[in-house]
Amino acid sequence: MKSPRNLVKRKMSPGSYLLHTALGMLRLPGTLGGCERASSNQSIRHRMCGDQVLWVPGSDHAGIATQAVVEKRLWKERGVRRHELSREEFLREVWKWKEEKGGEISEQLQALGASLDWDRECFTMDAGSSVAVTEAFVRLYEAGLLYRSQQLVNWSCTLRSAISDIEVENRPLPGRTELRLPGCPTPVSFGLLVSVAFPVDGEPDAEVVVGTTRPETLPGDVAVAVHPDDSRHAHLHGRQLRHPLTGQLLPLITDSAVQPHVGTGAVKVTPAHSPADAELGARHGLSPLSVIAEDGTMTSLCGDWLQGLHRFVAREKIMSALTERGLFRGLQNHPMVLPICSRSGDVVEYLLKSQWFVRCQELGARAAQAVESGALELSPSFHQKNWQHWFSHIGDWCVSRQLWWGHRIPAYLVVEEHTKGDKEDCWVVGRTEAEARRIAAELTGKPGAELTLQRDPDVLDTWFSSALFPFAALGWPQETPDLARFYPLSLLETGSDLLLFWVGRMVMLGTQLTGQLPFSKVLLHSMVRDRQGRKMSKSLGNVLDPRDIISGVELQVLQAKLRDGNLDATELVTAAAAQRKDFPHGIPECGTDALRFALCSHGALGGDLHLSVSEVLSSRHFCNKIWNALRFILNALGERFIPQPAEELVPSSPMDAWVLSRLAHTAQECERGFLARELSLITHALHHFWLHSLCDVYLEAVKPVLSHSPRPPDPPQVLFSCADAGLRLLAPLMPFLAEELWQRLPPRPGGNSAPSISVAPYPTARSLGHWHQPELEQRFSRVQEAVQALRALRATYQLTKARPRVLLQSSEPGEQGIFEAFLEPLGTLGHCGAVGLLPPGVAAPSGWAQAPLSDTAQMYMELQGLVDPQTHLSLLAARRHKLQKQLDGLMAWTPSEEEAETKRQQRLSSLQLELSKLDKAASHLQQLMDACPSAGEL
Repeated sequence: MKSPRNLVKRKMSPGSYLLHTALGMLRLPGTLGGCERASSNQSIRHRMCGDQVLWVPGSDHAGIATQAVVEKRLWKERGVRRHELSREEFLREVWKWKEEKGGEISEQLQALGASLDWDRECFTMDAGSSVAVTEAFVRLYEAGLLYRSQQLVNWSCTLRSAISDIEVENRPLPGRTELRLPGCPTPVSFGLLVSVAFPVDGEPDAEVVVGTTRPETLPGDVAVAVHPDDSRHAHLHGRQLRHPLTGQLLPLITDSAVQPHVGTGAVKVTPAHSPADAELGARHGLSPLSVIAEDGTMTSLCGDWLQGLHRFVAREKIMSALTERGLFRGLQNHPMVLPICSRSGDVVEYLLKSQWFVRCQELGARAAQAVESGALELSPSFHQKNWQHWFSHIGDWCVSRQLWWGHRIPAYLVVEEHTKGDKEDCWVVGRTEAEARRIAAELTGKPGAELTLQRDPDVLDTWFSSALFPFAALGWPQETPDLARFYPLSLLETGSDLLLFWVGRMVMLGTQLTGQLPFSKVLLHSMVRDRQGRKMSKSLGNVLDPRDIISGVELQVLQAKLRDGNLDATELVTAAAAQRKDFPHGIPECGTDALRFALCSHGALGGDLHLSVSEVLSSRHFCNKIWNALRFILNALGERFIPQPAEELVPSSPMDAWVLSRLAHTAQECERGFLARELSLITHALHHFWLHSLCDVYLEAVKPVLSHSPRPPDPPQVLFSCADAGLRLLAPLMPFLAEELWQRLPPRPGGNSAPSISVAPYPTARSLGHWHQPELEQRFSRVQEAVQALRALRATYQLTKARPRVLLQSSEPGEQGIFEAFLEPLGTLGHCGAVGLLPPGVAAPSGWAQAPLSDTAQMYMELQGLVDPQTHLSLLAARRHKLQKQLDGLMAWTPSEEEAETKRQQRLSSLQLELSKLDKAASHLQQLMDACPSAGEL
C-alpha cells in the first residue's frame, strides 16, 4: 500500500489556516516520538475537510547530543579524541554521521504515514537557517537585548560546556546517596552535611562552625555569613575568621538571606561556585575565587597540594586535612537537591564564565501577557500555570556553548583593543567578518585593515536556532511570513517540559524579530514511555523504533543494534538483558496503522503515554477485522452494484436505520474528539462502530436478509454507505488500510470521486445528520439486552448447536412493539430459531426455560428435545462445585487495600449471580426429568 498522497501546494493562499510545524530533535536514531500522535491525524482530517494544510518537516542539529555521539564514535572506532583533530576535521566527521544517521527520523515519519511537505524539509544547520540565526543574533544585539558578560552559568565538566536550565535535572536526595560519576574513579557520596570549624582570629578557643554539602569548594570561600538576628553569633559581628585550610583572614558578615535554623546557622560564602553566594557576595562587595576548572579539576588558586585533582577526589583530601588540623566537627545525613546534567550524568557546577546572554525580562513579560490575554492558547490548559511561573522567574538566557558543532557565534574580539576605559575586551557583532571589521573601525577610530579580529570559538545554544524554526522554514529573514493567518500546531517528540521551553523561546524571539506571535495555539504533545512508564533510553534497552514495530524484528537484530551503538560496556550489558526480558522472541510485525491507532487510543491529553507492543498487536487484530468486514461487504455488493447518493438513501428496515444512525453518531463523536483534541474519543468511537455496531451486530443480522430472493435493495446500499463513510472516518488514523480498501469500493456514478481518500470529504455530523435517530438507538438497546440474555441462557444450558424457539412476553405495549420490530435480527443475533411474541397474561409452554428481561418482560426458550436433563444436571453440578470453591476462597480472604477489597466484592457478586443461574437451571432440568422420566421420550 502506498502512503496517502501529499497534495500540499507550494504557495499557501490567504484562505489557508492550518500550519503544522514538526521539529524533530536530531536524536539518536531508533527512538519512538510522540509527534505522530495527533499531527498526521489532524493534517489528513483538515485536508479532507477542504482546508489547505502545510506540515513542515524538520530537525535541529542537537549540538550537545550529536557532538557527544560523534566523539564516542571516534574514540570507539579510531581511538581519537576531538581535540586531536582540527575543528574542520571534526565537523566533517559530524556531517558524515549526520548524513548516515540524520535521515532516520524522516524515514520513521514516512513509515508512519506522516503527510508532510517533504520539499520544504529543513535542518537547522542548513544555509537558510544559518542566515536566519545570524540575522537574529545581530538584530537582538543591535536592540540591546543581547550582551556579553561574566556570570555564573550551568557548567557540565564532562561536556566542558555551558548547558541550559532545562538540561539540568534537579535530583532530590533523602540523605546519604552514592553516585557513580563520569571521570571519577570511585562512587561519590552526596546528601551529607559536613561541619567545619572556622577559628576566630585573636581568640584561640573561639570558632564558628559552618555546615556545607560541598567541602571541595572550601578553597573558594571568601567569607562566612550569619543572620543578623541570630543571637548565637551576635558577639562576633564584624570579627575576622581564619580559613581552615589556608589560614587567611575572612570576614564574618551578616545577611538576612541566611537561614538561621538550617544546619549550624552559619554558611560559607563561595561566590564563584554558587548562584545564591554570588548574589550575597555582590551585596557585600566580595571578590569571587574560581577554584574549579572547566574540566572539573581544582585550579592553581587551591595550591599545589590540590591543583589538577578531580574535584571529588580533592574533596576527600580536604576532609582528611580538616581532620588532621582538628577542624572537622562532624558529618550527618542531610536531604538535598543535587543538580545533574541530563546530557552527561555529571554533577552540574556553577562556574564564572564570559558568555553571551539574551535579556529575557521584557521578552518574557510579553510571552506571559500573550497567554494571560488569550492571544496565545496553550493546550492542555494546565500548562498555562507552568508557563506563567516560568516567565515570572525567568533570568537572562546564556546562549554560548563551548562546542564545535552548531552555529558559530557571529561576534569578533578586536585583539589588543579595549572599551570603557581600557578595562574590558572590545567585541563587535556582524553578519560577516567584513561588516564586523567596519564596525570595529568605527568603534576604535583605526583603519579596519590594521585591526586583528578573532571570531568567538563558541557556538549558539541549539534552542536559539530551534526557536527560529517556524520563521526560517517559511522564508525569514528574506520575507516575513504572515503567521497570523495560520492555525499552527507545533510539535516536538520529547516531553512536554522541553516542548514548553521550546515554545517559550519561539514566542520570545518571534515577537521581537517579526513583531507578531508565531502562533495563536500550541498543542503540547505527550512523551511516549515504555509500558512500565520509564523514559525510553538506549542504556535501558527499552527503546522502540517505530519501524521495528511496523515491520517486526528478531531479537538478534535488536541486540546487534545495541552493539553497533555508543553504549559503554556496563550500559550494553544492562540494555541487552532488558531487551531479552522484554522481547524474548523479538517484536512481531504490527503494521503502520496498528501503531498509529494504538498511539492515538491513549487518553489524558498532554500526559505521558505508556506504550506496549501488546496493545499495538491488539490494534492489528482490529485492522484484520476491518479488512475481513470489507471483504464480506464487497462480496455482498457484487460486480454490478451501483452506489446510490447518500442523501437519497432512506432506509426501510429498522436494522438498516439503526446502523446508519450509529454511523452518524460515530461521525459526531469523531468531530467532537478532533475539536477537543482528544484522540482517544475518536479511536473509541471508531472501534465501537466497526467492531460492535457493524461487524458484531449489523453484518450478522443482515446475512440471512441478503440470502432472501429476491434480495431487498436497501441492505447493499447501507453496506456501501457504512464502508464508504466508515473508511473516510478512519482515514486520519489508519491512512494505509483506509486508502487500500476505499479504492476497492465501487465508484459512484458521474466519475467525480476523489483520487485519494486523503482528499475525499470527511464525514461530519451535519452531512450524516439525516440518518441520526437517537430514539431508535435507545429502543434497539433493549433488543441488544434481550440478545445478551438469550446468549446467556443458551450458555447456561450449553446449547452449542441447537437453535431453540424463543417467546418474548411483555406487559408493556410499547416494549412489546420494540421487540416486534426486531424479531428476525433477535433470532439471528441470539443464535436461536423462530422468535415470537407471547401475549400478556398467556402462560408459557410447558418445559420451556424462563429468564427475566426486566420488571415487565420475560423470555422463554424451548428445551424439550434439545437437552438431556440427566447429562446436563451432572455438568451443571461440576460447574457449580468449581464456582463454589472460588466463592469460598474469596469469602475467606480479607485484602488489606481498599482497591483490592472493591475488586473482591465485585467478584463475589459475579460468582453469586452465576451460582443463582446454575441453581435455577438445575431446578428446571429436574422438573423436566420428573415430568419425563425417560430421556428417550424427551
